[in-house]
Amino acid sequence: MNDERSLEDRVADAQGGGGGIVGLPPLQPFGLVLHHDGRWSHEGQPILNRKLREKFDSSVAYLPEEAKYVVRVGRFRGQIEIEEAGFFVRALDLETGEVALSDGSREGLRTQSLRTSPLDGALLCQVKEDLSEGGLPARFCHGAQADLLGAVEAEGDGFWVLLGEERARLPDALARPQASGD
Repeated sequence: MNDERSLEDRVADAQGGGGGIVGLPPLQPFGLVLHHDGRWSHEGQPILNRKLREKFDSSVAYLPEEAKYVVRVGRFRGQIEIEEAGFFVRALDLETGEVALSDGSREGLRTQSLRTSPLDGALLCQVKEDLSEGGLPARFCHGAQADLLGAVEAEGDGFWVLLGEERARLPDALARPQASGD
């Protein structure tokens, strides 16, 4: 039997309809959640294996064309739900002004993007401006937040931090007390 249809048409028929280009299946959430405090869960159950959590932490990626967060492990990629931030600031280098992120990347801290989490007051900043206009949120881990706050100096009507050779003013909103529960 000689079938003169294109390969794309035959694959589309086998998949149950329409022609077109065969590519990756559309992303769907599969129950993996990255919580605001860095915990992972799958279908409501906490992920307790430390090595698996570390692998997920380092495998988070943002897909700008789909505006979705995924984990990429080998050939697998799966959409994840993000409670607050997809990336975490693991360390702050005060000498260079760089933050070390949970995915293994490093970039300069943009102090003007600093703000507090409405969930619990932890510090957040924006990172990865190349992936999304205005950047993506990253949450400070305890040690990195302590390092930053330990370097803050009050002067005049503001708060400042020395990052490398640059003295940066912190946003005024960080100095104001947070309103309690809405």
